[in-house]
Amino acid sequence: MTSLQKAPQRTLAGQCSCGAVRYAVADEFLYAANCHCSGCRRATGAAFKPFAGIERSKLRITQGADGLLLVGNEHAGDARCKVCGAFLYSVVRDGEFIHVAMGSLAGNPTVRPSKHIFVGSKAPWFTITDDLPQHEGHAPKAEALK
Repeated sequence: MTSLQKAPQRTLAGQCSCGAVRYAVADEFLYAANCHCSGCRRATGAAFKPFAGIERSKLRITQGADGLLLVGNEHAGDARCKVCGAFLYSVVRDGEFIHVAMGSLAGNPTVRPSKHIFVGSKAPWFTITDDLPQHEGHAPKAEALK
């Protein structure tokens, strides 16, 4: 391969719990984080939501598009399976980006969460035990896409 040729794009698969909704996403995530905001805790039923951010155009539903439930709208909302209720991704940043719920991925993405965000509202019963940077709210702009 010459320096002008691009390496083949790696694609990851993801799905809901029951398999009714499946998606494919390019393994070209721009950032990943663990979000501790109350909205993410309620959406996932967990202490935080590990997510990976990518342009919306790089995710496509491969099965069960009619079984997708969007809570919110096409510019800001959460996508779930209508059958099992599994949380798949959030539509963010005026509908231009997707925050993929990393637990819905079947493959192993090359990105890893690099920070904790919204720790100012984290669940009081959860203790963060890793050494990742912690931010009271959103990460500063300089760090947002890391």
